[in-house]
Amino acid sequence: MQPLRQILGAASGSDKIIALAEGDDYRVVEAALMIRDEAVARVLLVGDPAKIADHLATLGTTIDAVAGAIDIHHPTNSPLFDEFRDTLVTLRAHKGMTPEMAAEQVRNRLTYAALLVQTERAHGTVGGAAETTSDTVRTALQIIGKAPDAAMVSSFFFMLYCKEHHTVKGAHIFADCGLVVDPDANEMAEIARASAASYKALTDETPRVAMLSFSTAGSAEHPKVSKVVAATHLAKIADPDLIIDGELQFDAAFVPEVAASKASKSALGGAANVFVFPSLNAGNLGYKIAQRVGGATAIGPVLQGLAKPANDLSRGCSAEDILHMVAVTVAQSDALDRAVLASGVTT
Repeated sequence: MQPLRQILGAASGSDKIIALAEGDDYRVVEAALMIRDEAVARVLLVGDPAKIADHLATLGTTIDAVAGAIDIHHPTNSPLFDEFRDTLVTLRAHKGMTPEMAAEQVRNRLTYAALLVQTERAHGTVGGAAETTSDTVRTALQIIGKAPDAAMVSSFFFMLYCKEHHTVKGAHIFADCGLVVDPDANEMAEIARASAASYKALTDETPRVAMLSFSTAGSAEHPKVSKVVAATHLAKIADPDLIIDGELQFDAAFVPEVAASKASKSALGGAANVFVFPSLNAGNLGYKIAQRVGGATAIGPVLQGLAKPANDLSRGCSAEDILHMVAVTVAQSDALDRAVLASGVTT
């Protein structure tokens, strides 16, 4: 778990505030205590204080005892309610949002958590422990919005290989496994570039991107293969320094011996660390096979391309999964800070 420990270590002592949308879910409260103990972030729980207090009591502590490290906001009773209602009207006026509609939506925990980020009261948000991916992602898109320099919003899974049977240990990114159903060549190229940037932000290592297909280096002809070839070309034009190759079958991107046989001219040499799938169908199946059969740890789906971090959880997540996602969210926020400093633009 070395890559994950690196992320947790980098986040240790962080002053970043992460809003957890389902703050009165037992797993989320348990995770908040873990986050406090690891000093990964300052936690803001969105939920019913009475339920949170009950969960804390079960876990052997109280609201007063965690004050300072963990804050609690009840959307309906929040002193920010009127401000958030007016902010939502402004954000969604072009969609016919009225004050009455906005007031109802601010009571929604996902909406409230996203507004905390939009108004810079939190640096990122994590949801999806109980809410659906579609609701979690839609809320983030509507309220936080796409980053100005991003062509699109996509997602990835951070895949960790740390078990004895794993011949290759470390971290990979699989994209897009959770959001974009059938990317065209332009979209696939953008997913590749965004995923490479995410890999660099999370690991501080050089990304090596494989554009996956059922064909390697022209071994098959089909429009779906041509899409991957075109996407690879577009990504190279957009970023000539990016180490990328495609189209490649997974084994030719992952196993050096297979790469030597099937793709001897590939710049990856069977050592890719970012794998871009040609469709959500392939990507979702791929990460779940790696997780359930291969024993990889899968963190995600992590969203990329948003103005500020907002991430989704599996509804079957554990408290430890939430801890890990919060650490990734802090790393994304830190990467945004570095990008702003590098650009010389102040906010």
